[in-house]
This record gives sequence, C-alpha cells and structure tokens, in this order.
Amino acid sequence: MRSVLAWSDKVPERNGEKFVVQDLAFRPDGTQVVAAVGTRVLVYDAVDGTLLHSLKGHKGTVYAVDYSHDGKRFASGGADNIVIIWTDKAEGILKYTHNDSIQKLAYNPQSQCLASCTASDFGLWAPEQKSVAKHKVVAKIISACWSKDGQLLALGLLNGNVTLRDKMGAEKRLIERSSAPVWALAWSPALEDDSTDILAVGCWDRTFKGKYLLVGGSNRKAGLYTKDGIFLVGICEQESWIWAIKARPKTNFVGVGSEDGTLSVYCLVFGTVHGIYQERYAYREHLTDVIVQHLMTEQKVRIKTRDCVKKLSVYRDRLAVQLSDRIIIYELAGNNATNASYDMHYRVKERITKDLPCSLLVVTSLHFILCQKQKLQQYDFTGRKEREWVLESLIRYIKVTGGAPGREGLLVGLKDGSVWQIFINNPFPIPLIQQSSPISCLDISANREKLAVVDDSHKCLVYDLATKQLLFEEGSTNSVAWNTECEDMLCFGGNGQLKIRAGQFPGHTQRMQGFVVGFSGSKVFSLSALSVQTIDVPQSAPLYRYLEQNNFDQAYAVSCLGVTAADWRLLAWEALKSMRFSVARKAFIRVRDVRYIELVNALEQTWKQQLPQSEGSNQEGEDVGGEAGKKVKALLQAEIMAHQGKFPLAAKLFADCGEPARAIKMFADLRMWDEAKRFATARQAGDVQQLVLAQARWAEDVQDWRAAAEMYAASGNYVRAGEILGEHGWLDQLLELTRRPEVAANSQLLGIAANFFLKGGQFANARDVYLKLGDLDALLQMHIRLQEWEEAVRLADRHRDSVRRPDEVFVPYAQWLVTQDRFDDALEAYTRAQRPDQCCKLLCQLIDNAVSERRFRAAAYYHWRLCEQQMKTILDSKQQVEDPMELNEEQRTRLAEATENELLSELYYAYAMIYAFTDEPFTTLLPESLFHAARFLLNKLSARGSNGRVGGGNGNTVVTAPPPPGISLCNIYFTLGHHGLQLESYKLARQAYDKLLQMKLRQDWQSVVECTTMTLQARPYADREDLLPVDYRSSTVNPLLNPNNTGDVCVNSGHPFVRSFVSFENLPLVEFQPEPGLSDAEAEELILMHPTDTGGSNKRAGDGWRETDYGNGSQSMKLDDDEPERAEDRAKDGTDLFEQALNKQATYGSSVGHRSGAAQYRVLQLDARTLRALRPNEVFIVKYPTRAIRPKYYKNMIPEIKIYLSPHCRRFFHEEDFEFEYLKAGHCPCCQVPELVALNPPAPEDDEVDSLLNGSKLNK
Repeated sequence: MRSVLAWSDKVPERNGEKFVVQDLAFRPDGTQVVAAVGTRVLVYDAVDGTLLHSLKGHKGTVYAVDYSHDGKRFASGGADNIVIIWTDKAEGILKYTHNDSIQKLAYNPQSQCLASCTASDFGLWAPEQKSVAKHKVVAKIISACWSKDGQLLALGLLNGNVTLRDKMGAEKRLIERSSAPVWALAWSPALEDDSTDILAVGCWDRTFKGKYLLVGGSNRKAGLYTKDGIFLVGICEQESWIWAIKARPKTNFVGVGSEDGTLSVYCLVFGTVHGIYQERYAYREHLTDVIVQHLMTEQKVRIKTRDCVKKLSVYRDRLAVQLSDRIIIYELAGNNATNASYDMHYRVKERITKDLPCSLLVVTSLHFILCQKQKLQQYDFTGRKEREWVLESLIRYIKVTGGAPGREGLLVGLKDGSVWQIFINNPFPIPLIQQSSPISCLDISANREKLAVVDDSHKCLVYDLATKQLLFEEGSTNSVAWNTECEDMLCFGGNGQLKIRAGQFPGHTQRMQGFVVGFSGSKVFSLSALSVQTIDVPQSAPLYRYLEQNNFDQAYAVSCLGVTAADWRLLAWEALKSMRFSVARKAFIRVRDVRYIELVNALEQTWKQQLPQSEGSNQEGEDVGGEAGKKVKALLQAEIMAHQGKFPLAAKLFADCGEPARAIKMFADLRMWDEAKRFATARQAGDVQQLVLAQARWAEDVQDWRAAAEMYAASGNYVRAGEILGEHGWLDQLLELTRRPEVAANSQLLGIAANFFLKGGQFANARDVYLKLGDLDALLQMHIRLQEWEEAVRLADRHRDSVRRPDEVFVPYAQWLVTQDRFDDALEAYTRAQRPDQCCKLLCQLIDNAVSERRFRAAAYYHWRLCEQQMKTILDSKQQVEDPMELNEEQRTRLAEATENELLSELYYAYAMIYAFTDEPFTTLLPESLFHAARFLLNKLSARGSNGRVGGGNGNTVVTAPPPPGISLCNIYFTLGHHGLQLESYKLARQAYDKLLQMKLRQDWQSVVECTTMTLQARPYADREDLLPVDYRSSTVNPLLNPNNTGDVCVNSGHPFVRSFVSFENLPLVEFQPEPGLSDAEAEELILMHPTDTGGSNKRAGDGWRETDYGNGSQSMKLDDDEPERAEDRAKDGTDLFEQALNKQATYGSSVGHRSGAAQYRVLQLDARTLRALRPNEVFIVKYPTRAIRPKYYKNMIPEIKIYLSPHCRRFFHEEDFEFEYLKAGHCPCCQVPELVALNPPAPEDDEVDSLLNGSKLNK
C-alpha cells in the first residue's frame, strides 16, 4: 500500500502572518471540502482542488467547520463567538452567538441538529427550533463527536474527562481520565463483532468503513492505523504541525490541513495481495487479516496478524504470510490434514523474524521462495537460505506445480518469453519453451504433458512439452487454467467470456467477468477484484464430441467431471448400442437405474452365450466378425431400441435378422395392435386378426375396458367396441372410432354412437354422425332442442324436400327470433312455416307497441305488412273473381280488414310527419309537405268517420269518428293552421285555429292559438289559388279540404287524389279500367302494343316513309305499306282518344250526380282501341297480392312530371323525391323494400314486346 498526493493548496501569508488550517469537513457525497483558514471559510472542489468559494462571514479566526449529513448545509464557528449556517451554494442563512469563542462544531449524522461547543457551554440547534438550547459544562470543550445512530454526543474536555450527552443535552455518562486534555474524539461507524459502540479518544480521525484510523499531530506526520491502534503505513510528512485530518467519504482520499496553511489531499492505493492453490484461496482483508476460503465448500477462516500483510502464498496444507518485519508459516491443524481435506483450522508452524523484501512469494511443503527481479531465493522454515537461481530476464509469473515434499517443481515465466521449470532440490533450471512475447500467465496439464501460456498480446498458446510443438492458440485471452482431473481439458478467459476446450474439439463459450484462476472437475474459479466465484460449467459439449467419435472411455471420463442425468443416460444407451457393457453399466449406476442395470447384465450374458467362441475374442463387441456375430449384435441392438421406445426400428431389425415373430410378439406385449397388424401384413408373417380378437376377449374378462375396446376395433368388431366406449363415457375415443373410413357404412355403430353423444352432451359429434347416417329428422330435432336455429334453418333449406313439416322448424325459430327482437326475420319464419295466423298476431303486437311508443313510421310499416299478409290469404294464385261480391263472407271480411290496414298504414305514415313537427326537437320537412300531409289526414279521417254521410252542415270538413290510436287531431289542426298561415292560406288556417279553440290544447299552445286566431281576423278570408288542388280528370279546382266528407277525392268527379308519399303533393294521374269484356291480361297486352302512328307521325312526301315521335326521346320510321291506314286512327292519337273517353264519362257522370251535391265516382272505362293508343311509359298498373282485387290503371296526364310507382307498397312518388329517400335509407320509405325497379322506362321497341308482356319494363 502506498499514498499519492492528489492535490495541495497553501494559503499565502499576509502581512507576515501565517494562516493555520484549523479544521476540515468533507461534503457527505465527497464532492467538496470546507476548510477553516484564518478568518475565512474556504470551499474547494475535492477532486482537483479548485477553490470554489472564499467566505468572509467571520470577524475572528474560524476554529471549526462541519457538514450536515444530507449535504445541504454546513456550519462554521470561531473566535468571534458566532456560528453561521451556510447552504451548499455558500449562502449564509442563519447566525447565532455564544458568550465564548466556538471551539468545535458537530452535526448529528441522523438529523439536522448542530452541536456548537465553547469554553463554558454547548448549544443544540435545529431548524425547527426557535432558539438554541445551551448547557453549561465544568471545563473547556476542545473536541466533540456524535455516535453513528445520532443518540449520543461525546464531548472531550480540557480537564481530560469525556462526557456523554443524549440528543436533549442531558448527561448520560462521565468518563474520568487523566488530566491530559482530550484533543480529539471519534466514534467508530462500523460494528462488526457486536453492537458495542467504540469511542476513540485523543486522536482526530474519520474511517474507511470503520476499518482504519487516521492520525496526525505535532510530529508533522499523518499515518494510517488499524482501529485497534496498530500502525500500518505513513501517509505523508508535512513541514509543520498537522491540525486537521479528514477522510473523503466513499473514496480512498484523505485531506490533511497543517499549521502553515497548507491543505493537501492524498490518495491511498491498496494493492491486491492473494494466493490460490487448487480449491484454497487466501487473500488480505483490512490490511492485517488473512482470509482463507475453500472454494468447494465456501467455508472461510480469518487469521488476524495485527500487522500489515505484504505478501502471502498458499500450497496444500501450508500458508505463508509476509508481514512488515517477519514471515509466518501456517499449517492445517489436523494430524492428517491435506489440501484435499475440508479442514480449515490453521496454526502457526514457524516464525521467521527477518525483513526479506521481495516482489513474489511462494511456499512449498518445506520451503518458501522469494522473487526479486531476476533472482529466486529458497529458504527453509528456519529462515536459512538454501539455494538461489539467477535467470536471464525479469520474472513475471511463478506457479508451484506440486511434487514430493522437498522436491516440488516450479514453473517460471520470464519477460523475455521463456518458460523454465525448476525443481527446488535441483540447482539447474530446465528450459521448456521460448517465445517472443513476455509471459503473463501459464499453467501445466494434470499429466505434465502440455503447457498453456498467456503472453502480453493476450494470446493463449498451448504446447506439447514432449515435441515442443504449438498445438493451437486462442486470441483475446487474459488467463488460462488446466482441468486438474482431465488431461485434455482447459479453460481460458478474456473479453468477458469463458471458453472451455477439450482436446481438439471446438470450445464452448459462456459469459464471465474476471480472471480464470482454477479449473477442477466441472467447476471454474473466477477472480473478480478480491472475490473468487465458483462457476459450474456443464461438460455436455465435450461429451457429445467424444460420443460422435465412439470414444466411450474418454466420454466416461468427461462425464465423471459433472454432467446431467440425461447426459449419463445418453452415454449409457450409446455405449450399450456399441456393446460396451462396462461403460453402459457404470453410466446406469451413476443415475441409479436398477432396471436398466439388469438389462445391461442380461444383454451381456446373452452376448457371451450366443457369440461363438471363435468370434468372441472381443467380449465388448466392438469388432465382431462373421455373420453369426453380426446377427447376434443386430438382435441385441433391436432389444435395446425396444427398451428405448424406438419400436419401429426394433421391429425392422428383428425382421432383417429373420425374426419377425419376435417383432409381432413385441407389439402384442405392448398392445400396439395396429402396428402388429401392419407389420404382419407387410412381412407376411401370418394372420394376427385372431390373435387380436383373442386379446380383446381377454382384456374384457379382466375388465380392462379401454384395451378391450381398442382390440375389438382392431379386430373389426366395431359395434362391440363402440358399446364399450359409450358405456364407460369415453366419447373422445368413440368419436375417433366413428371417423374411421371403414365404419362409414356401419349404420348400427353410428346409431349407437349418436345416442351416446346426445346423452353425453357432445352435440357437434352427434350432428356429424347424423349427417353420416342421413337422418335429417333426428338432426333437426337435435338443433331445435339446442336452439341452434341458424343450423336448423340452413339444414331445412338445404334439404327442403326431405322436411315433412316445416312448421316444426320455423315456428319455434320464429318464437326465438321474437325474443331476440328480430321481428322481420320472425315474420319471414312464420311465413315459411305457413302460419299466417301467427304472422298476423305478431304484426298486431308490433303495431300496438309501435303506436304506444310513438313510432308511427314503424306502425305504418307493420300495418302494410299486415295488409299484405291478409291479402295473400284471401285467394290462392289459381283463383280469380271479377266482382268482390263473388267472395264468401269470410273472404269479404278479410278483404275489408286488409283494406282498413292499408288505409291505416297511409294514415300513420302521414301522421309520422305531423308528429315529427309537433313533438320532436327539429324536423327537416318542408312546410308544403307538412301542409299537404295534414290536409291528406283530415280528408281521409273525415271519410273514415262519415259512414256514408255527406257534408258537414256548414261546408267544413268534420271528423266525427275518433281517429286511430295515437293520432291526435289537435296536432293535425295545429300543423295545418301553422303552415297554412305561413303559406298564406288564411281561410284554411282560420278554420284550423277555430277547430283548435274547441279542443283541449297543450299548456304551451293555448296562448299561441288564441293570439294567432285574433291575428287571423285581420287577414283576408281566402286561400292562395296556387295551393288549391286540381282534379286532372275533370280539370276542376277543389277546395283545400273536402266539405262533403267523402275523403281525399275531387268534389266534382269523386276521383281520388293520388299523392306523392314524400311531399304529399297531388300527382297528375287519372284512374281508368278496361271496359267489361276485356280481361286484365288482354288490357295489359293492348297497352304494351305500339301506339298508333297517325297522331304523332309525319309522312315524308314521295318516299313512302312515315316518322313517329313517341315523346320520350324515341322515334320510329315505317313504310306506308307496313300497316294499312285507317282514317279514324289518323284522325286521333292516343291522347285524343283518352280525352274523348274522359269527356264522354264526364257527360254521363253529370246526369247521375248525387242528390247531395257530391259526385258519384265511376272509374273511367276504356275500350281496346283506346288502350292500344296509350303510350306504355305513361301508364301505371297497380297490382295487388290477391286475385280478389283487380289491378288499378293510371295514366300520367303530364308526362313531363316524372313519377315512380313502388310495386310492393303500391304508392306513388315524385321520381326525384323517391331517389333522394332511396339513396338516404337504401330502401323504399314506405315498404322498406330495397329492390329498385327501373324508373320511367323508355318506349318499347319491337324486340322488347315479349319481355314487356312479362312486366319487366312496365311501371308497376
């Protein structure tokens, strides 16, 4: 150990006055040092000595400084009686005074309490206190120190006494000594042996983990002592007295302050002193103690020398320790103790009281050898020098290789790259190798045949000592060690890795930090700092290499070093395959497997008996000659593979040796019936079917049911196998049995299996079996039982011809759908089940729910669905009637209910718009749409409640019957009046508000209606003329509300208004029907014919061609002789004929008018010529889902207005309105059907007539 000056700073004199370093204090983290010099407090960087701050807070000499335990504050005090508290940024934050000068400051190591000591008292200050608590003392305090736990404060007095105080200042103990002043006190911070606090009196110190004392004083020297007071080494010598000495925390640096103002910091360098021999490792601790550690057992023993240990060496049962002035030889205390024993008790054998300086020390059984540069000196244990060797270069490495006592050998590595072998009883060294690089580490193999050397270039070179040849080399190496139990195995470390190499095989690498110092068996000893770690390394890698070369002896030797049980078994089996019975036996003994040991003995006995003597010269069977010997070896290898579980390979070997019966017997013993059958069939070794069947019966007799089932299955008796598996609940095995291809046609087995699967709850397996059987009824019942409706429906759809009663599937399916709120799917399921009664019942429930929940659009939709369902049940597709009176009473009732539901569907659809305006937060509907919808509702409701009565008495529309559930007349009149006022229809608005005044209104509407009613009195009593509806049949203008209570019809002609079910505007459509005698099919065929070409034709003069314009962008050209002209056809086109029929009907209708003034409506009847003259794209045919209602025909009187007819709900729309709603919702707004037919198809061509007859292009 030595000390090195890190930095030094001397405070210069001022006016001939020298400044003394009175006190030092290091910051707890070791980054700063505070010194009390003169009247200032100096703060230095503890690393490089840079002066950070020079503080001037004191007016007198500063005697004491100290740092708090957290490093956030430090304090200073001096001759001016002032104590100043400073922050770690050198800022003064607090100041308090005493009556005398401050002699010592000490911070509590566990809190912020500061003890300030003077000649007459001491004070205790803490940040949380408002004042300083002061306590009187009998003598001047010249030293102070807190204990490690902060509970006791030791005060050294000028009269030689030491007083111990608690945290509150109360005296706990008084230690009376001689009258010599106590100039220094220090508590030991480390407690090792017991919990007793150690107080050093009379010295100034801090400690390195409590191991050493720092002492300095008037002798101008600073020294390092043990905590027991034993001098170790001198640190420095100054030119004047040393007044302060402190240790830098967490480092090996020491600060020294002297009388001449010099502050110096020294670094203490502790060298590594240790030695190792095989499993024993010795190292120095606390400079005076020697620790001997047994690396295998992890036992340690401490030897206290009470002196500085300079060198030490260990060899077998000897331990040599060199102290400052003597060498002590220790030996193991046991009588028969050797290095191989685990005894750790050492005793002193000899003491050599001589100061023998050296660089290296080694010990043998009877001698110790000292190394000094190029010289080796041999001494006996009495200190007598016996022999000396002087080599050619500096000695870099010495290793004792062992030997007989007094004749041990040494390996010496020199700086010039040479390696020598020295026997201590031989004066002549023996050269071994010579290389160019200096030697840094070396080792010799267990049999002294190979030498491994590590040089300064970090290369490991391995030599053969017999031939001096280089065997191999490895780079990036710093240490090497041979295995003490295996000649060909060594390890070397470097670059954080440990590499183990056996023979010429590639090395095995793993992570390791440090140096390799030993290798014994499967344990590698690694040195990192002063700690030696034992690393267990597996020997599996070299074992596998030796097995690949069939080197079983060496593989066994490597395995003995330490491998896993699996590796021992691998070695045993591989040796057994090669007929190395002795190695196999020893390997199985290692894993204590008695069963396989008996197998080895049996195989060895068989080998010896069956091998002919002429061929059995080699009892281990490695080189067997002759066919008989090869056959015996092959049979034994088959037995070995069978015991290993490699049954196919064993059977193949049996067959190759001509013993297929043994293979079959092996499979039979193992109950591997399929393999036995397959093997017998392939080798034609006989029929094993009867054997398997017999084995099945035997297994059944002994109640081995699982084996019996397997054997029955193997013998082909699948039914019995299935019964056994099902009865014992082995459904997985039963499933595997049913999946075999050979049982696909065995309906008996499949039926049994399906029943067992149903009982066991494995419905998926039962389904597969039912599908194999084709039993759809059972499969459907299973799906219905499990409520797997999708599967049941899918199965019924796929096999609809085989399902006898669809209601058994679809009725419960529909009921389940209702519970899942899938009502549309439920209706479809009831329909497929042919249960219209259930459909109607469900629809009625849905209507009631929708109305009660104010979902009027949904109520309209369900009313339409109910209408459709009722109409479909009136007549089938083959029946047709010309007059509804031909229906029976039940059919007429059902037809009336359907018609009523259709009307209710229209009413709820229109009222949904009214409700959206009156009750919902906002609506995007136009005022015109709401206005027309309200008019439509009032006209329809008035007709519904009139029951044939015409007129309201005062010319107003009167609703006498209660409206349908959920529909509020108040909401309708409010909407009508509100938007009538907006649209300047003041007359109608006044009528609506008059009606509202007769009703019970909402609280928030009452004042609005009354105010609006008064406001309307100032408006003209008239309606806007452009709002008045026009009847396109009679070309007359109608009032906004029908005063005759006949419904939404013309007051003159009785023709019903056809409205667009988005805006509820009146559409230019006129209803007509074929005259009696023309069927609907004939009428549709006439309409689809080409229109006559007289009215819209233009004959070109002289060329015989005639052009016809159809008015929708299509034109035609015909020759005059294509069709004979008729004068009456040329006189009128289709429009003229239709208007002529209208005029004729109007004339007739005026003569048969109703006596009350309301028109008696008659549908316009057209003859065949007029029907043929109509353009198809102007005609709409409304067809019903029942034959009881004839189709209705409408003609568009203004073709420029594009109209769309929904074929499902039979409602008309403006084409643009419908396209918008369809794009917004993806379906028709009324019937919610997503199918979209062509809008306003063009006029048909000649080749399209046939398709039009089928209705694909007509507006329906």
